Amino acid sequence: LISSATKSLRMETEILEKKLQDAQMKLAEKDGDKEKEIQSLKRFISELEFQLTMEKSNSESFLGKLRKEIKHKSDELEKLSQEKTQLIHSLSQVQEENSLLQDTVRRECEERFELTAALGRAREQVLELRRLSGTLP
Repeated sequence: LISSATKSLRMETEILEKKLQDAQMKLAEKDGDKEKEIQSLKRFISELEFQLTMEKSNSESFLGKLRKEIKHKSDELEKLSQEKTQLIHSLSQVQEENSLLQDTVRRECEERFELTAALGRAREQVLELRRLSGTLP
């Protein structure tokens, strides 16, 4: 009975040891697979970090270019605004000068008209005097 029980226990022990070995092999296999997956994920993370760094660098470069362009356009706009102000001032001066010249031309035309009228009256008087002097002895 003891011998049979010992034999039975040895067989159970062998079966359990075999199951333990199988379980350990499966566990080692799973650990190996997990280690491979971890390494793969680490490589993937490294690639993503590199891409992120590149994208960040590109976006910073692009932002720098945009800032320079905005500064350039802002300076250009300021310069054009100053030119516009100067042109408006010049236009105002030219309009004022034009108005003054128009007034001068108008006065000179009025004077010419008055002189022409006076000359016409003087001619009439001279003709009248000639006519009268021709009839007088």
